[in-house]
Amino acid sequence: MVNRLADSQSPYLLQHASNPVDWWPWGEEAMQEAKRRDVPVFLSVGYSSCHWCHVMAHESFEDDGTAAYLNEHFVCVKVDREERPDVDAVYMEAVQAATGQGGWPMSVFMTADGEPFYFGTYFPPEPRHGMPSFRQVLEGVAAAWSGRREEVGEVAARITRDLGERRLVASGAGVPEADDLAGALLGLTRDFDEAHKGFGGAPKFPPSMVLEFLLRHHARTGSEGALQMAAETCEAMARGGIYDQLGGGFARYSVDREWTVPHFEKMLYDNALLCRVYAHLWRATGSALARRVALETADFLVRELRTAEGGFASALDADSDTPDGGHAEGAFYVWTPAALREVLGEEDGARAAELYGVTEEGTFEEGASVLRLPGGEPDAELSARLLAARGERPRPGRDDKVVAAWNGLAIAALAETGAFFDRPDLVERATEAADLLVRVHMDFSSGGVRLHRTSRDGRAGSGAGVLEDYADVAEGFLALAAVQGEGTWLEFAGFLLDMVMDRFTGEEGELYDTAHDAEELIRRPQDPTDNAAPSGWTAAAGALLGYAAHTGSAAHRTAAERALGVVKALAPRAPRFVGWGLAVAEALLDGPREVAVVGVEGDPLRAELHRTALLSTAPGAVVAVGGPDDGEFPLLRERPLVGSGPAAYVCRGFVCETPTTAAPELAQKLTNRS
Repeated sequence: MVNRLADSQSPYLLQHASNPVDWWPWGEEAMQEAKRRDVPVFLSVGYSSCHWCHVMAHESFEDDGTAAYLNEHFVCVKVDREERPDVDAVYMEAVQAATGQGGWPMSVFMTADGEPFYFGTYFPPEPRHGMPSFRQVLEGVAAAWSGRREEVGEVAARITRDLGERRLVASGAGVPEADDLAGALLGLTRDFDEAHKGFGGAPKFPPSMVLEFLLRHHARTGSEGALQMAAETCEAMARGGIYDQLGGGFARYSVDREWTVPHFEKMLYDNALLCRVYAHLWRATGSALARRVALETADFLVRELRTAEGGFASALDADSDTPDGGHAEGAFYVWTPAALREVLGEEDGARAAELYGVTEEGTFEEGASVLRLPGGEPDAELSARLLAARGERPRPGRDDKVVAAWNGLAIAALAETGAFFDRPDLVERATEAADLLVRVHMDFSSGGVRLHRTSRDGRAGSGAGVLEDYADVAEGFLALAAVQGEGTWLEFAGFLLDMVMDRFTGEEGELYDTAHDAEELIRRPQDPTDNAAPSGWTAAAGALLGYAAHTGSAAHRTAAERALGVVKALAPRAPRFVGWGLAVAEALLDGPREVAVVGVEGDPLRAELHRTALLSTAPGAVVAVGGPDDGEFPLLRERPLVGSGPAAYVCRGFVCETPTTAAPELAQKLTNRS
């Protein structure tokens, strides 16, 4: 049997195409079918690399009896949250409001008008740990629908009304000021885990955006406490099991507060953000560990996630096949002392066990251990042999759809990492991904530039881009423009940001996750808080601010400042969840600085000045490089050579310093905190 998901582009939906459940994709047809049959809609939301999504699919959606009950009493709709983040956001907000928690798989029962009335996440096949079984839930919902329809309708209407009344505005609080950012730092200090680093307890997620704020705050103020929290957290993660000690790259999160045992899925957005963080930490401190991890993570992105079309796939699964024919989380990554000896021999096996913290008791399940690096440095020869042996194991599955926003983050990370460490191949991979976004994801045919959220095999998906797509792709293009010196990327960023201002911005400067003319849901999603990646709201503020610095556009600067009002409101209450907004606010307070490097291409001094500018830690500094007459960047206009040679111009807050022809002097201008 093949259901209606068989023609989908989404790897997650295709995983369910042969279920006995008669799945429908999200859309009006499914809702009309529910109206025709007078049954409720069961909405199931997940994503390809979600462990518990796979578990529930195997236990319930592949079960003929459960499927028959679902098909008889419901219209069943399956959604890939990564493909339709708007649908996910709206109903996740309802789940969290009703239950106090959320997660995936998300299970929502609703009317044919999309009004939800009962919620949950994972339901087991049998009652356990106080949870009802999935069959009990289905029977209860079906009974309520047939016997208490009026009550169900009242609940659905009330929930929908409450959601619809939620709306955030941006501009009333004003822009964040120095005291606000100092207060946010104090709040983060209180949440800092002194023993194990990072913030909060288990499960512990990599605080990528907070780390960017801490690095920028140190650069602007000289705060050693901010730098220490960032550096110690980065080292703890890099030495922990959350980091792949053999192949590079980070897992989604740690199930414990010590960073020992990860949830093994590897996401593009985490690795793009962390690659950039470690590159920026190296830029600030010269840390050899930060350099190694930035490059290893960049190489992981290219080796494991790059697609044939030049983009980057979304994720690697947590689970993989085991030698005995089973399927288990972490099977690809974990080791026992016996497995080390089998690959390396007795002596080297014992040495590897000590180096990587592999014990007879194990740190994971069934005596296996996740490789860590408790002390010292990795052994390149041992690592290479273990990596080669691991390569013979069954690999985790890959979700190979290309998500625009996450590719924007990867472009920024690879462009900067390549520039910092003289790896032009990484810059080239960033450029190829940017080219794919322009060719496949950007639609110039309908007035303005529309972004497709996803593509697969070089074909655009049907989902419309959301705010984070426009903002993160613009961020990636701005970073690539600074590194490459090609004004085309600045122009493309401008097209996208004009759409943000025209179609995602409310009358008071507030931002929405969907465009004004997007599909109408029961609520227009709007969330300024950072989660696994920067929120569309704060990402847009950062890209708007950078573009304004490049072009002098007062409209884009004003839009950025109005968007940052929400950061001023959230900073004292929830600094951990608005890290990228705080980082953007640091750039605003610093200017941001504008650096124009003028010189003939190929001149060694121009290259030296350009590199010096890119290595500046000034928060959010924008860099333009080009010849004296090429005119690709507004910052280069009327910037002549000095003494017929290259020169660098630094401006800040409508004031420009005298040009310099010496890299050390330029570095001094860019580190001046006055």
